[in-house]
Amino acid sequence: MGVSIKQVHSVFVGEVAGVDLARPLAREDVAAITEGMNRYAVLVFRDQNITDQQQIAFTRHFGELEVKEKPGHIRKSGESRLGANISDLSNLTKDGKVISADDRVWFFKLGDRLWHSDSSYAVVPAKYSALSARIIPSWGANTEFADMRAAYDALDARTKAEVEGLICEHSLLYSRSAVGFADFTPEEIDNFRPVRQRLVRTHPETGRKSLFLSAHAGAIVGWTIPEARAFLRDLTEHATQREFVYSHPWRQYDLVMWDNRATMHRARRFDRNEVRDVRRTTLAGDAPTVEQAAA
Repeated sequence: MGVSIKQVHSVFVGEVAGVDLARPLAREDVAAITEGMNRYAVLVFRDQNITDQQQIAFTRHFGELEVKEKPGHIRKSGESRLGANISDLSNLTKDGKVISADDRVWFFKLGDRLWHSDSSYAVVPAKYSALSARIIPSWGANTEFADMRAAYDALDARTKAEVEGLICEHSLLYSRSAVGFADFTPEEIDNFRPVRQRLVRTHPETGRKSLFLSAHAGAIVGWTIPEARAFLRDLTEHATQREFVYSHPWRQYDLVMWDNRATMHRARRFDRNEVRDVRRTTLAGDAPTVEQAAA
């Protein structure tokens, strides 16, 4: 039958049919999915009961897996319950129990409920992310996505000219401080030193421009911090208006893949006493958006 994609939002997001992610993809299926990602930026694959290794193999059809020079979390070495090349975005400890409400890892994870782009705090930000839902809670826990291409297109000419050359500083220190988390060790502070990213990106495949916003962005080079943060908040409010946002209601065994070069996303609330087991694979980005030598 082959891959088919149906648009499910007015400006982006496609639902994919005709593919089994537990099996290697044919070349034409990879091409169709890549084309779909370039067009829709977010793709939904339903009923994909896959293993971690199958998820990793699927993701590798589209590039190299991300390997960060420094960690993007506060979990210590050996604390993860999953193997290499896959990130645990669940609310579970290594032994499979629900994380305590006063665990600093849980506090840190609450930053995922802010609008962000994966690995924008890394010198080379991420390309695609693929999130697989293994166990979902009984209510809540939607993931919302915002189309940053459409948000850029909707800016007035004056604002487009203003943002064109701006460089922002991104760090997990900024996003976590926004939810009141400040319990960082000296090593973590060093790991999370800010990196510079362009505020306007051009997609390497489509040539479309988009706003590169994120809760990780906490400064604009050459601006005062208060003015920068007020401006970034205004832009984020613009970019997350209802017409640019899709809210995904998870079903068990959904896999959703998104292009971090064209979208932002955020997690939504759920009953923290219920298990939410979701696992992410992430593809390495193309290149730095700006040289870091002057940072």
